[in-house]
Amino acid sequence: MQATRRARLQIHFCVLLWGFTAILGKLITLPALPLVWWRMLLVTAALLLMPRVWRGLRAMPPRLRWAYAGIGVLVSLHWLTFYAAIKLANASVGATCIALGPVFLAFVEPWIARRRFDPRELLVGVAVVPGVALVVGGVPHGMRLGIAVGVLSALFVALFGALNKRLVEHGDPLTVTCIELGTGAAFLTVLAPLLPHVGAAFVLPDAHDALLLLALAFGCTLLPFALALVALRHLSAFGTQMVTNLEPVYAIVLAMLLLGEQRQLDGGFYAGVVVILLAVFAHPLLGRRQKPARQPELLGTAESHNIVE
Repeated sequence: MQATRRARLQIHFCVLLWGFTAILGKLITLPALPLVWWRMLLVTAALLLMPRVWRGLRAMPPRLRWAYAGIGVLVSLHWLTFYAAIKLANASVGATCIALGPVFLAFVEPWIARRRFDPRELLVGVAVVPGVALVVGGVPHGMRLGIAVGVLSALFVALFGALNKRLVEHGDPLTVTCIELGTGAAFLTVLAPLLPHVGAAFVLPDAHDALLLLALAFGCTLLPFALALVALRHLSAFGTQMVTNLEPVYAIVLAMLLLGEQRQLDGGFYAGVVVILLAVFAHPLLGRRQKPARQPELLGTAESHNIVE
């Protein structure tokens, strides 16, 4: 019981750290593309210092490495659109859009897992529509492009989350994370020249941004990942998902306390957030009676967005 209680506290701490990713994304002055590029590069470099990662790479079949590399491209697109949404709007809007990830997952996962669609999951999608309408109506007109980009980011979350679920048992989680983030950094390097209006990936951060990037890469990525790997061994998949769904709540509260974003948004936005979160929490409740799958370990590729069943 004591181990379970400690594990639950660790997961809450991890989710709190993941909530800071939106705050740091707003505070870092770099554009979204170099911000994501540096984050992926720093985490990959740290992982490549671990002998365990190299052993995992040597043991992994080439076909599986390519599969994880493809997922890494989706991860890079998720982070790119997530931080772009924050830059175009604010941290609260970005976090709220990511809360739609489990809703998209309810539709995407049956297709990827090749299982029959569950009508109960359609209820989750329908329930979230009024919340999205309230959120859109509750933000200034200039932030609505940020909402559109944030919704696209949530779709990428659902896509790579469902793919990771299918493959998570076939590789060491640290090795998988290294492949995915390393491939994501390489993909953004190739993508950058095709997006000249976004700015090059190879932008040296100033001292302020460098410190925040280090906090983002190590304090909000590697540290919670390591804690989650230990904690998840003592928690149920259902309990873990209920906790990780709190990430948008933590991010919005932190944005209010640290950035004062409540002055930019009206009551309709926060009413919409409540509706969306109720739908998100209903998703695991609806599926709780299903036969539980093997508990996969969280990968450090999307904070808590890599939803577990």
